[in-house]
Amino acid sequence: MSLLKKGDAVKIIAGNDNGKTGTIIAIDRKANRVAVQGEGVSMSKNFVKPRNAQEKGGIVDKERFIDASNVMVICPACNKATKIAVKDVDGKKVRVCKHCGASLDEAKASAKKAAAKKTTATKKTTAKKAEKTADKAAE
Repeated sequence: MSLLKKGDAVKIIAGNDNGKTGTIIAIDRKANRVAVQGEGVSMSKNFVKPRNAQEKGGIVDKERFIDASNVMVICPACNKATKIAVKDVDGKKVRVCKHCGASLDEAKASAKKAAAKKTTATKKTTAKKAEKTADKAAE
């Protein structure tokens, strides 16, 4: 049973890519394997045929699946590769870092919220700049 989730930051602890980090992009629960996307992490070369006249064929790098036992989750709070503990909080099972005790699920959710706030702030700034430009053009 794997406690890994799609989008988790992981460090590879065994194999050719030992020590490299990336994020999980796919999980095969039956075979207990994960696909990790990162800088130079387990890529395989695949040949792609063009399906129509506009598409180009060629050799494409694709992420390979590696065994889930060869990766460890990186805690967003303490930035260490850690084992995952499960605690019961308010009737819900929550994944927790064994080093610092921080919740892995809450940290991921707060990171998503921060990214959403950042994009919202960018949109507001862009709208204000457009308003100022329109006002200057009207004068």
